[in-house]
Amino acid sequence: MPRFHLAKQAKTSECYKLPAIWRMPAPGSGLGKLRGSFFNRFASVGPKSMESRYALFALYALGAAVLAASLAKLKAKLELTKATQWSLAGNVWIARRIASLIPFYDYDEEQFFRTDSPPDEIAARRRAGFMRLSNLCREQFAKTDQFTAEVKDSISDLQFTEAYRAPFQFRRLVREYLDAGAVVLSSSGVTLTDLDGNCFYDLTGSYGVNVFGNDFYKECIERGCQRVRELGPVLGSYHPAIAYNVKRLKEISGQDEVSFHMSGTEAVMQAVRLARYHTRRSHLVRFCGAYHGWWGDVQPGVGNPVPAHETYTLKEMSRDTLRVLRSRRDIACVLVNPLQALHPNAAAPSDSSLVDGARSSHFDKEAYRVWLQRLRAVCTERKIVLIFDEVFSGFRLALGGAQEYFGVRADIVTYGKTLAGGLPIGVVCGRRDLMKRYRDDRPVDVCFARGTFNSHPYVMGTMHEFLERIDSPKIRELYLNVDPVWNGRADRFNQRMHDEGLPVQIANISSIWSVFFTQPSRYNWMFQYYLRAEGLALSWTGTGRVIFSLNYTDADFEAVTNRYMAAGKAMQQDGWWWSDPLATNKSIKRHIQREMIAHRFIRNLHRSGDRSMPESQS
Repeated sequence: MPRFHLAKQAKTSECYKLPAIWRMPAPGSGLGKLRGSFFNRFASVGPKSMESRYALFALYALGAAVLAASLAKLKAKLELTKATQWSLAGNVWIARRIASLIPFYDYDEEQFFRTDSPPDEIAARRRAGFMRLSNLCREQFAKTDQFTAEVKDSISDLQFTEAYRAPFQFRRLVREYLDAGAVVLSSSGVTLTDLDGNCFYDLTGSYGVNVFGNDFYKECIERGCQRVRELGPVLGSYHPAIAYNVKRLKEISGQDEVSFHMSGTEAVMQAVRLARYHTRRSHLVRFCGAYHGWWGDVQPGVGNPVPAHETYTLKEMSRDTLRVLRSRRDIACVLVNPLQALHPNAAAPSDSSLVDGARSSHFDKEAYRVWLQRLRAVCTERKIVLIFDEVFSGFRLALGGAQEYFGVRADIVTYGKTLAGGLPIGVVCGRRDLMKRYRDDRPVDVCFARGTFNSHPYVMGTMHEFLERIDSPKIRELYLNVDPVWNGRADRFNQRMHDEGLPVQIANISSIWSVFFTQPSRYNWMFQYYLRAEGLALSWTGTGRVIFSLNYTDADFEAVTNRYMAAGKAMQQDGWWWSDPLATNKSIKRHIQREMIAHRFIRNLHRSGDRSMPESQS
């Protein structure tokens, strides 16, 4: 039959009619108005060929599919944006942009004491108090400060920490007059002794290592080294002490397998790598403000010169975050640092950023427990690996760490700091299916992680001592009472500060404290120097994080509280907590912002002038 007869027959033959939902509705109907344009064009193709009709329809269908996919991507992007904390700690783009715009400037000696426009009498008291502190440092800490100054120019870490003890505008005069020593000679009980023989109560916690007191760790190191002395530093093979360590770590973590590394940062790196390897997904989720070491993927903002492209930084304790975890298909793992329960969605507090009185902390154990339970459920549902970073919290909150403390089981747990009895360590404990580093059916597809000093005999020896000692009745008793003891001490501390009229309070999670201030002030960061003068040793972050070891007695704690009070009274007497009745934290921030804008404008003017200057004049 000729081709045109077939086309003509197609108009009447039932076998070529479009399905009812594709045919044009009755003229004037609502559906007809909505779909008329599309189907009129489809029906008006003409009788030349049904192939052309279906080709045109396929093009429309393809366009609809592309539009649907674009809308789905847009929806996922909007959900991700909604789950992002719009702050310097939570939004990488904002943090990097603002960091690039903030100009350096500092206060001269006149401005230093008058940034909040105080009366002349208050400025004079501040100056006198500052110089009194300076004289005390030069007399009482002379040898310690001199030694620190001699080595500082050759130790880059020390240069960094010394530069960030106070807000940068005050830095020059602080380093000139209040240079804090960074050298100690000995430790005993809960105290440290510097080169001048000054004895300080240790509130540094050795960055979290010191859970049970310095003497505990000195004994672990001494006996651990004796245990492996016959082998010495032989690497590659294992000392038999490793068997007990693995057994105890499996019991404590509730996991199936263990791998050893040399730092907490390395342990987190390996945990994330294993999660990506086994899920075949690219992205990790970290929460706003959380610290997981210094490697690139977990430090996507300021501090890392290269952006992290496969990291999502989301809000903690947020339904929006749970929604993102449920909807996205590229998430391999979620990292949780339980210490964030003390200040969710905020970075660890440091005095270098303490420009007003807005710093705050609060710990709600039940609320955080519920959050972790919901997070656990979503990760299980979506087959996302839940990683607890217990490098800091492990063995401090409870024998079983945050898993025991909050009653939530992770898929992988990382440990570090205290676990090796005072020596460097990183450990990954995980489910058997997540810890395997190769595929039986693909022998070249491996997840590589090796290190020269992994499972070092001396580290294994001291770890053996540590794990044995924490099973003693004395340590078990400490764990049974850890929350009642430290919560009670925190309550008594806060009440005494309040009764004395001092604007100082603390929030705590167990023996980890954060100091905050109850009134606006440009000078709250000065408190750390008054505390040092009273014989309290703080880390370079200052009052933001105070870490007690669990061997503090009530008498020790009472002495620390008395020294806090003495430091607070001296600082108050010297006028640092004078405040304009109209001042607020917001008004202080606005004033600093105006300063920054003015200095940036002046800098840009100078640069423009330099560029426009003729070469003969330059």
